[in-house]
Amino acid sequence: MKDKLDTIALHLMQACKLKPGNTLSGKKVFFTSDTHFGHTSILRHCNRPFGDIEEMNQALIENWNRVVGKNDLVFHLGDFAFGGAEVWNRFLDQLNGRIVLVVGNHDIYHLRSEMLERFEQVAFELYVIIDNQPIFLNHHPFLSYGDSHGHVWQLFGHVHTRGNGQGKDKDKQRLPLLMAMQYDVGVDNNNYTPVSFYQIRDIISSRTTGQMQTSF
Repeated sequence: MKDKLDTIALHLMQACKLKPGNTLSGKKVFFTSDTHFGHTSILRHCNRPFGDIEEMNQALIENWNRVVGKNDLVFHLGDFAFGGAEVWNRFLDQLNGRIVLVVGNHDIYHLRSEMLERFEQVAFELYVIIDNQPIFLNHHPFLSYGDSHGHVWQLFGHVHTRGNGQGKDKDKQRLPLLMAMQYDVGVDNNNYTPVSFYQIRDIISSRTTGQMQTSF
């Protein structure tokens, strides 16, 4: 396992295209996480409203392509698909946009080194600036991070938050600890659709101005 992680880490350093602190425009930038393409058990684990895995896969692809254009940039914050290179290629071939992958806990077991070239970048975490907004991008939510009570966002996945503010059983007791500047971009929390930079900005702004916001 350690050898596999070391190999992936080496390839990630070699494949880096986005440099830390790069300033990007918010236009045509989207975020998502935890698609779990091809993962049959996720239907049960997260009570996803699909009859079978093929229906889920197709809905995720259609939702993605409905909002993401061919040249848009998508930050996927981990747990992309279950399976080897053939499975990943099958889904990547159907998705619009240029994709940056932040590796999730399941990706460690499924991501193959030959897949790295299919992404704009693959990393274990990223710090980006979009429309002058600093953002930490991680698969997991942080308990604390620099300027978390100031203006720095942290976007994440993993906990499979749903619209009622609830996540997986083992995570739901921790979700109330999240701060206003954090947001779960996972598909379970966003109608199984990538969410734009400007949508997230509106959600976080509504929290900091005292408006009611139930989802993290």
